Amino acid sequence: MNVLFLCTGNSCRSILGEATFNHLAPEGWHAMSAGSRPTGQVHPRSLALLAREGISTEGYCSKSWDALPATPDIVITVCASAAGETCPAYLGPVLRTHWGVEDPAHATGTDEEIDAAFMTAYRILRARIEALLALPLAELQQDKAALKAEMDKIATLTA
Repeated sequence: MNVLFLCTGNSCRSILGEATFNHLAPEGWHAMSAGSRPTGQVHPRSLALLAREGISTEGYCSKSWDALPATPDIVITVCASAAGETCPAYLGPVLRTHWGVEDPAHATGTDEEIDAAFMTAYRILRARIEALLALPLAELQQDKAALKAEMDKIATLTA
């Protein structure tokens, strides 16, 4: 199963989701990430956070959804539409869910406050990814409606 973490800039949240998912995923599951308007670089704080968490940062880059290495089976949008952010809509025939997370790239304040915003985004995404991977995935792959319902429930989890 190919999982796409999708947002606008593909520099923070979707990268955190992709890297964390790939770090935790069982065999046969793979994540990728993309943006509808990629910034062209991964935010350095995202890379630093992943490295501190023991998650490989090798090969991650900000890219467009036009440059995906595989066709996704599942698309998880991570934009924070509650903050007035436009959330891209992937138009392929895939299972979709929305796991909105505030964009730490827009955090302001001290270095500690900005780092805390990145950590909050990471913890929320990790909690949701762990919940997804704890599901009976082999069974749910056969029942897309049940998988979608479970993924939509997971969207409400916080760190």
